[in-house]
Amino acid sequence: MTAANALMSLRTPPSRLRQARRQLLETGELGAGLLDARLHASWQRSRAYGLAPEGRPQGVPHASAAQLARALEQRRALLAQARPVMEFVAEQVRASDSLVILADPQGMLLHALGDDGFADKAARVALRPGAVWLEQWRGTNAIGTALADGRPVVINGAEHYLERNGFLTCAAAPIVDSSGALLGVLDISGDRRGYHPHTLGLARLAARMIEHQLFVARHGGGLVLRLHSRPEGLDTVTEGLLALADDGLILGANGLGLEWLGLAPSALGRCTVEAALGLRMQELLADAHGAHGSQPRRLQRVDGSLIYGRLDGARPLQPRPRMAPPAATALLTTAPPASAPAPDALSALDTGDAVVHKLIERARRVLAKPIALLLQGESGVGKELLARACHQSGPRRAGPFVAINCAALPEHLIEAELFGHRPGAFTGALKDGAPGLLRRAHGGTLFLDEIGDMPLALQARLLRVLQERQVSPLGGGQPVAVDFALICASHRRLCEEVDAQRFREDLYYRINGLSLQLPPLHERSDFAALVQRLLTEAEPSCSVSVEPDVLALLARHRWPGNLRQLANVLRTCCALLDADEAQIGWSHLPDDMAEELQALARAEHVQPEQEQEKKEEAPLELDLRQASSRCVQQALALAQGNRSEAARRLGVSRNTLYRKMREAGLDDRLDGRLNARLHGQLD
Repeated sequence: MTAANALMSLRTPPSRLRQARRQLLETGELGAGLLDARLHASWQRSRAYGLAPEGRPQGVPHASAAQLARALEQRRALLAQARPVMEFVAEQVRASDSLVILADPQGMLLHALGDDGFADKAARVALRPGAVWLEQWRGTNAIGTALADGRPVVINGAEHYLERNGFLTCAAAPIVDSSGALLGVLDISGDRRGYHPHTLGLARLAARMIEHQLFVARHGGGLVLRLHSRPEGLDTVTEGLLALADDGLILGANGLGLEWLGLAPSALGRCTVEAALGLRMQELLADAHGAHGSQPRRLQRVDGSLIYGRLDGARPLQPRPRMAPPAATALLTTAPPASAPAPDALSALDTGDAVVHKLIERARRVLAKPIALLLQGESGVGKELLARACHQSGPRRAGPFVAINCAALPEHLIEAELFGHRPGAFTGALKDGAPGLLRRAHGGTLFLDEIGDMPLALQARLLRVLQERQVSPLGGGQPVAVDFALICASHRRLCEEVDAQRFREDLYYRINGLSLQLPPLHERSDFAALVQRLLTEAEPSCSVSVEPDVLALLARHRWPGNLRQLANVLRTCCALLDADEAQIGWSHLPDDMAEELQALARAEHVQPEQEQEKKEEAPLELDLRQASSRCVQQALALAQGNRSEAARRLGVSRNTLYRKMREAGLDDRLDGRLNARLHGQLD
């Protein structure tokens, strides 16, 4: 199938659609030739899921507010790049009864922009954030079908499997990251009466713009080879992009970069630019360092056709230092010291806390060494932030950063996700197979989050990969060599998990090269600086601060969710600021946080009063004890040590007198010297 056919709308004549639907309702079967091949396959999948075309979907999952918030947090990088593009697209389709929608790989709608009138209509069929639009729940639809076969698609009117969605026309394009992983779908949905064939092109362009921005955010600081059939096409969203290692290995690419070179995503991390273009990396670097380094050069593809390319990000060649003559030796000792290294991602995390500063310095010392990092600490303390900063500050920053949450992957899929699989390795396997996340980390950093939740059986396979540095896919095949820096994280104490036999001891010692314990937020001394950093990230275009009294209470809050909770609260506060406001106060706090801080303020007000009461009571208690001791001493002195007489004078029993003597530190066997001392006190 050609690229043009793969991207075409599935427009089917209405008469054939009606015939196909009637046949499906009456016989439960679909005859060949009535529908486009892709539409036919999608309707067949929908039928296999047990969906009734004329009915309402049953049991469709819909995310709660908390689940949606977690999904938005997990896709924060995608949303950051997608929102400006979505706003641009929404402006282009304004007043056309349309919505611009972003969905994640599980079909959950994350964000939507567009006409309010159509949004209300779309909400009747749950076309709103939090709803899930996979084919298994909603039948044939642009979002679900684009996710199912990984290609842009238009589903118009009655092409939707469920009749209740027939009023929609939807165009969707997948969004893929530079490692080939599916990140989500960009969809434009509207009233079918406003269908326009250009909508699919707009959706594809928007997805391409998002992919371009994501590529730049990940690889912009490294070696990037830009490709286009025309030199004027470089530095536009129509260019192909390749992220290269110093030796020419292709670490990442956008879709157009793969298309220009005729490569599959599985080639990433395995193919070199020399194999793809017949050009040695040294030649590219020499061109970049030459007098015309910014000029594109003509490159020949494997099929013989020409393409233009330009290598960006190449560091200037450093001249070899010459030995100073003997007479200059004294001058060298008085030369000014070398300037401090430029701030990097790790420096940005060092905001003044002594514990954090120490662990950052320890992490920095092992970045260029084959030593695994193990990050431990409570949930939300910033383990992934530190892992990403280590990657961005280390020698592998031009390579991919592959983060895997071992607690989030379904147990029956985690093995295939990590190690990859060959075509047909198991029921539901991708027809072309998959390289696996471990291979995608080749040349970069592999971050295994919550590794303490990895099943024991997979721990054994992971240990073998770490020992042999080779990955064998499910279903057989030759092992593939992998090379990556390893960072693991867990909120569990892994040494205790080893003692409880829930974590392999040999794997623990393999991943525990340098263990770093991140402090919880309430123990850090740099709270104000952290708040300012998070505010800058939330509102980079303006200066936002927090009222001093509110900031003081925030600093004394326990923050069970740590940095993640603080960042969410501050982002919400920024969203509630008016256009002319630049300071967060009580009115901008979420209701639950305001209640917690007010309760904290009341408790702190009551506590000093209680402490003062204790201070006022303490002297009285002390005076009574001292007065009792003096009375006992005086009675004993007057009775000349006769305990019975002293008890009579005090009006207490002898047992009580003995107890009072012990409390006063007086020996009940008084001798003459004590009597003399007591008499002296009376005199």
